[in-house]
Amino acid sequence: MSVLPIVTYDDEVLHKEAEPVKEKTPEIQQLIDDMFDTMYNSDGVGLAAPQIGELLRIFVADAGPLTEEEGGSKYGPLVLINPEITFESEEKVDMEEGCLSIPGVNASVTRPEKIVVHYLDRDFNEQELEIGGWLSRVIQHETDHLDGILFLDYLSMFKRKLLSSKLKDIAKGRTEIDYPIVPKKQETK
Repeated sequence: MSVLPIVTYDDEVLHKEAEPVKEKTPEIQQLIDDMFDTMYNSDGVGLAAPQIGELLRIFVADAGPLTEEEGGSKYGPLVLINPEITFESEEKVDMEEGCLSIPGVNASVTRPEKIVVHYLDRDFNEQELEIGGWLSRVIQHETDHLDGILFLDYLSMFKRKLLSSKLKDIAKGRTEIDYPIVPKKQETK
């Protein structure tokens, strides 16, 4: 198992739609193990394959630390392969979000309070989860990664402008963090 570097927000891989995972292979199982190692090493609660440069529809999550703090039930660790959100509640909730690909940047994002998600688990068994609260938030955030969407995309231009200096520092590799990242490679002319 390995801790892999996480790509930053400005890398084009994070803005592309990921491909479905077609079959259970030893390579997919190794990828899942590496993703968990990377997520836990980075003190994250979710990590999508595009965040480590793999354009595959898979993410890992462990919202246990968040749900335990609010007295909720523990869900995790979870592997969601080819997830599809099939229901979103009309009730919306604002919560602060962060992202391992955008270190040191947090912002409030409005999302549905409850969802239903269909997915394949690590063993490629079909699953359905109806969930609200923190885990719902994590699943929506990570599913967005699989669709090439970052939480920054939900922010107003004004809010993004306020964050621009932090984003520039991340892009230039000038952000102090405790886990390996890969800033977008600068094009040479």
